[in-house]
Amino acid sequence: MFSPSLIIAFASPAFFVDPAFHKTLIEICDDCVGCSTAGEISGNRVFENGISLVAIRFSTQAHIKIHHTPLPNMQESFNAGESLASNINTEGLKGIYLLAPGVDINGSALLEGLATHLSNDVGISGGLAGDYGAFEQTYVMHPDGVDSRSITAVAFYGEHLSFEHSAHGGWRSFGPARAVTSSTANQLFALDGRPALDIYKDYLGEYANDLPASGLLFPFEVLNEEGKPTQIIRTILGVDEASKSLTLAGEVKTSQYLRLMHASKDDLINGAHKAISGITNKNLNLDSDSLALVTSCVGRKLVMGDRIEEEIEEIDQQFKGKVCIAGFYSYGEISPFLNKTQCELHNQTLTIMLLREAH
Repeated sequence: MFSPSLIIAFASPAFFVDPAFHKTLIEICDDCVGCSTAGEISGNRVFENGISLVAIRFSTQAHIKIHHTPLPNMQESFNAGESLASNINTEGLKGIYLLAPGVDINGSALLEGLATHLSNDVGISGGLAGDYGAFEQTYVMHPDGVDSRSITAVAFYGEHLSFEHSAHGGWRSFGPARAVTSSTANQLFALDGRPALDIYKDYLGEYANDLPASGLLFPFEVLNEEGKPTQIIRTILGVDEASKSLTLAGEVKTSQYLRLMHASKDDLINGAHKAISGITNKNLNLDSDSLALVTSCVGRKLVMGDRIEEEIEEIDQQFKGKVCIAGFYSYGEISPFLNKTQCELHNQTLTIMLLREAH
């Protein structure tokens, strides 16, 4: 009888509302995690209103430990991350897979809280849950149940485990770079001294009528104090007409600059190619079973439309060997940059975590 070490479930929000879903998985494996999605990835296919299940069984002495903590509200994001990290045993820790709510969260602050107790050489990957672009209620699953306000972390241990990470977008910036002149955490109030929402609506034109959903098509590129790209993209999650502000998926600072971005379908497929090339260019030995967990943004899915599977097919074609591909479309992607171990919250980005076990 197959006895998995861990089960990860990526599924439509409707499954997590049904208590039988969690009960069934727990009967198969005590250690199960998962989240609701904006689309499920399995092999080289993308699904909607379905389930993508990942069952992992280690053949060495590798093991995992699952931790979860509540996130009462967005303002508690840093504290929740710090609390979660404080309970993780760092001795022999090889990597972390993190799943968090997709709404009412400051993803940047969450990761900053995690960093207070974790070394920068521990790669963190994962993403923020989705609900197919509704931005109303998302779900995270842990061994104790399912709810909409929990953060779950899977800590991996074992000398035979290795992780590779890569992330790339494919979006193009346009228009002038504008200084962030007023912001608080992930709330953007002013650019170049003007209300951020007014500037954003000016650029969007008729698309402004569909905010905040249309904001997924026009994210921000974050530039540093010198006006140079940081490779970080920020998505608009909400608008406040009263304060004329924008709520972003992650933080921006008054020392930074922002530029609007857009993308074509071919741009995003090329971005997927660059993401996977960051791993395949290392000429890794993939003769043994490996797992590639892909987290891609719902904004990419909206732009790609009926060509969405092409970015996943690109990954499948580039991997040579016994690589199982699974994942989900998210409201925020968590991954180190290529050749860097420090974790970042990404938006509108395709990220890959490759897990291998050497025998």
